[in-house]
Amino acid sequence: MANTLPSAASSTLRPAVLAAALACALQAQATPVALPAYNVDINQSSVSGLSSGGFMAVQLHVAFSSTFKAGAGIVAGGPFYCAQGSVTNATGPCMAATATSKPPTSSLISTTNSWASQGLIDPTSNLTNSKVYLYSGTIDSTVKQLVMNEAETYYKNYVNSANVFYKKDMASEHAMVTDYFGSSCSVKGSPYINNCNFDLAGEILKWIYGPLNAKNTGTLGGTFIEYNQTEFIASPTTHGMAATGWAYVPASCAANGQCKVHVVVHGCQQDPTKIQDKYYRNTGYNKWADTNNIIVLYPQTAPSSTGNPNGCWDWWGYDDANYAKKSGRQMAAIKAMVDRVASGYSALPAPTGVAVSGVTDTSVSLQWSSVSGAAGYNVYRGGTKVNGSTVTGTTYTDSGLSSGSSYTYTIRGVTSQGATGVESAPVNATTTGNPPPLAVPAGLAVTGQTATTVSLSWNAASGATGYHVYRNGVKVNATPTGGTTFTDSGLTASTSYSYAVTSFAAGRESALSSPVSATTSSGFVCTTTTSSNYAHVQAGRAVNSGGYALALGSNQNMGLNNTFYTTTLAQTSAGYYIIGNCP
Repeated sequence: MANTLPSAASSTLRPAVLAAALACALQAQATPVALPAYNVDINQSSVSGLSSGGFMAVQLHVAFSSTFKAGAGIVAGGPFYCAQGSVTNATGPCMAATATSKPPTSSLISTTNSWASQGLIDPTSNLTNSKVYLYSGTIDSTVKQLVMNEAETYYKNYVNSANVFYKKDMASEHAMVTDYFGSSCSVKGSPYINNCNFDLAGEILKWIYGPLNAKNTGTLGGTFIEYNQTEFIASPTTHGMAATGWAYVPASCAANGQCKVHVVVHGCQQDPTKIQDKYYRNTGYNKWADTNNIIVLYPQTAPSSTGNPNGCWDWWGYDDANYAKKSGRQMAAIKAMVDRVASGYSALPAPTGVAVSGVTDTSVSLQWSSVSGAAGYNVYRGGTKVNGSTVTGTTYTDSGLSSGSSYTYTIRGVTSQGATGVESAPVNATTTGNPPPLAVPAGLAVTGQTATTVSLSWNAASGATGYHVYRNGVKVNATPTGGTTFTDSGLTASTSYSYAVTSFAAGRESALSSPVSATTSSGFVCTTTTSSNYAHVQAGRAVNSGGYALALGSNQNMGLNNTFYTTTLAQTSAGYYIIGNCP
């Protein structure tokens, strides 16, 4: 991480030998296991990473946005596909950016959109409601803050701005920031974990998941698991990954409680051969995971003599030309790890016995049977949750409703970890009393007319399922029109009409809207004739008056009535001509 890319082979040969020996010693300490399956809701998956892991976290978040829906934390990384397969781009604008040499964000957005349309990455619409936490130290000398500024621009093209948080005001060097472990904040050097009195891991998790239980500041209650990565990628060390990875599993998750999973992607020179267990034990994630039912997955890289001596993640294509796509080897391997962890998911079953126990003019009371394992319930009206806090019993009264109105309800169980279960079958209820009057359509306007038609438009009215159109006080559409436009046909030319609109729903109709007037056009098609004045008079388009030709109707003087004067006449209506062309 002193460099997110490989250094010269000559400077890494001896460390590589030592690293290999250390790796063997570490592996001898414990026997790796197959990565277990847990009761994990994959819809609550997230990812974060530092440096090369920051770039990798962006790749995972964007390419697998349907998996990492909850969000991502990016520390000293950059926008998606920043290097574009080039180590020169990686070391240049994607790390040592300047005002004139920055990541080409607009081009990267275009590539993202193109890949998504081809199915090479997941649809970008999955990113809209995701939560993104960005961090860049003001004195980071490896990945300049200008690069992270472009990452913010990139993400805000897809993610709601309110869901993107960017912290860039702390004087920290290139490192993972903690509030209890590591070098001083301004140091750049192994293990590239700096104590800046700031709990970055906690801030990332709280931004992604919302309010969390206080972290465990004592002895952790969960278990560290070393798992076999060869299940997920063939010959891992050939492709820049270690034979084993690590996971922290809280006791509640090991006991089949419903949990979330957060993937943490370390940076270069931070795999166990370089810094032993410091990254997966001392970056702060486990303290929060332990009290908030979050499994933390720490996939691991491995140094290699070809292209990756520093154990970086593939974010510029040292191993795979498709490194940033779903098909990328390292990408697919981590996705498969998440799928394995979440394969034991068991959602709470749907509540049964949902019934309406009472109604008033303004309220509906519901009851249902309890669900084993549920700590409470959420109530949904028309698909929208209506209870503020979790309902601890099996009854609920929804109030503040409209009289004489119909509503549809469903119920979901909620675990003690806040995960919701399967939705119940819907139940319908109608409040007593007379329904409120329907809203009157507003904004009625004439949008066009011909000799036989008038076109209208208006604004949608709340609660309306359709609309009736009235001409001169008489309804003209036999059944309600579902849209907010209408064309009245079969009218008489050059005639004025008055229109109004009503809203309609469940046999009820509103009052008439404010009226508008429209006049159909005449229907006459103007034509022109160019001829001598004498011919115009003979054809009846003009009359002779004292030797002069006058246009019929307008009486415009065309000149002498003979064959030597030529005039163009336009007939604008029956028996009416003007000199010149049609208006």
